[in-house]
Amino acid sequence: MVMDIPTTMRALRQASLNGPQDLRLVTDAPVPRPGPGEVLIRVVAAGVNFVDISQSHGAFAGGPQPPYLAGIEGAGEVVAMGQGVSGVELGAHVVGVGIRGGAFAEYLVLPAAGVVSVPPGWADEQALGMMVSWPTALAALRPLGRLETGQTVLIHAAAGATGQAAVTMAKHYGATVIAAASPDKHDVVRVLGADHVIDSRGTDLAAEVLRLTHGAGADLVLESVGGATLGASLAAAKRVTGRVVVYGLAGGEAAVTNWDLVYRHQVHLIGLNIGILIQSAPRIFADVMAEMFQLLATGVLGPGQPTIYGLAEGPKALAELEARTTVGKLALVP
Repeated sequence: MVMDIPTTMRALRQASLNGPQDLRLVTDAPVPRPGPGEVLIRVVAAGVNFVDISQSHGAFAGGPQPPYLAGIEGAGEVVAMGQGVSGVELGAHVVGVGIRGGAFAEYLVLPAAGVVSVPPGWADEQALGMMVSWPTALAALRPLGRLETGQTVLIHAAAGATGQAAVTMAKHYGATVIAAASPDKHDVVRVLGADHVIDSRGTDLAAEVLRLTHGAGADLVLESVGGATLGASLAAAKRVTGRVVVYGLAGGEAAVTNWDLVYRHQVHLIGLNIGILIQSAPRIFADVMAEMFQLLATGVLGPGQPTIYGLAEGPKALAELEARTTVGKLALVP
């Protein structure tokens, strides 16, 4: 089943591993064709994620090699389907993730099993985050982070797309939220209900968390920054029972030794990659998605309001995300 589809398209091609500065707009990229179990969507909006930045620097394990079409997250209309596809209709509007890339384009192939319908009444761009940011935040809080009512959670990058979702959900589950963000973004997380907002660029973040928790530390830390911040996160977590879920490294790699974990930071250190979770623990991911849809149904989560960029502005959008000057979700519209 195929609609009228061109043979070439506009897309953003990553020309090197020197970062998003070498993302190039091309007008003659071949339109992909869906294979068995795949769907082709006409992209209405593509989500910008830190994965895209990591891939552009060659820092994403198993990532594509240049030249490649960039972007992993897309939302749009299903215009073609490969053999064996069921549960998806031609003309449906869906959102999904393809780690092979290609979302920063006019057409994108996705595995049919990995797409979900755009909720009724939502614009396609408002559904960006349903397969990356929101499940990541929920998995970090619940099955991995084991958050319980009355516990305290420290959320880094709280004004970002994943951070905002985490703040919203943590408050819904009855947690006390300490949100870390740069001062110009504090009002954003306060509106979401954060109980305390601290300066993510402060000189002693762990000391501030310990002060706010009367020396106990946070029960759970959502760590997406990396670099020197990882050490601060470990120091801010409650001894023995505290959990630190690491799902990002925007600030670079960090060295944590076994000596650190035995003598300095006696905490539970948990790594989270949503793609690996989907592949290796599909039942856990299915539970996360079921819980997320319940949060959508009850209005805890609602349509996103991403900042929109044109496709040609892709390098600018990625550079601003990399510099952490943005707030919330970013979307490219082809």
